[in-house]
Amino acid sequence: MDKEGTNTWRYAKAGAKIIVAISPDEIDIIKKTQMALNDLDQIIAILEQEKLDIVFIEGFHSLIAKRKDVPKIITAKDQNGLEQTLEGTVAPIIAIAGVVAKNASTAAYSNIPIIKVPEDGQTLIKLVKKQLMQDKSEKQVN
Repeated sequence: MDKEGTNTWRYAKAGAKIIVAISPDEIDIIKKTQMALNDLDQIIAILEQEKLDIVFIEGFHSLIAKRKDVPKIITAKDQNGLEQTLEGTVAPIIAIAGVVAKNASTAAYSNIPIIKVPEDGQTLIKLVKKQLMQDKSEKQVN
């Protein structure tokens, strides 16, 4: 989208703070910011305006690992990467996916389901929905 040589890239280089690109099947809004992306709460606050049911955040492990209020799908390239990622990561952990899952010979790791996507994508969707329902019922109780 915002690659060197494109119009959106030129607008950003010219100093535009917000760039909107529209095509028949999508609208992309690029918002340039001076904000350091090390505060997950700031990022979530920006996204809350959209009234989304769920947001998938890729990366930011150091910001998310210790948060009990953020359900996680763990990905890794290999067993060592998985173990490093899980070290210090607190629940809830919905599943393990990614390259490490494709190469897994078991259905779970430390009681965390291993999901091969896309083959078992529907299972992952069910697990995410289950977590959303659990989070919703916990919020109603509190």
